[in-house]
Amino acid sequence: MKKIVLLTFLVLTSVSLHAQEELTWHTDLTKATEISLKENKPMFLFFTGSDWCGWCIRLQNEVFKTPEFINWAKGNVVLVELDFPRKKEQPEAIKMQNAQLQQQLQVRGYPTVWFVSASKTAEAKINLNALGTTGYVAGGPQVWLDGANQILKKK
Repeated sequence: MKKIVLLTFLVLTSVSLHAQEELTWHTDLTKATEISLKENKPMFLFFTGSDWCGWCIRLQNEVFKTPEFINWAKGNVVLVELDFPRKKEQPEAIKMQNAQLQQQLQVRGYPTVWFVSASKTAEAKINLNALGTTGYVAGGPQVWLDGANQILKKK
């Protein structure tokens, strides 16, 4: 009996780790914008304090690391993590990019998720069009995804 329980645990852990590795979280907005335009998908801007924000960590564990979210994200959005860590080092360019977006989108708390669509102007400039915002929502992945889908309908 112990072997069956151990084997089941190992299989589930392996599947969970494999699923998590499949998502790509971009940190460079320019690169993410290029992908967004190429794939015609909105961007998912996740403002987080990855190493100190309890609600951010909870959102990741309860939603972002689930198979439901992983499958949804792959088909619907380009993921961008805009991190504001306290202990982890970041390149200055990323710090500046994140601070600028935080100010532009008036992010006042974490976690905050903005959905934006990118478009090019006639002068080849990039515009980000806000679709909507959300944060931590209790109830697990399906409740969170239902809210996200309502925002994406605005696209």
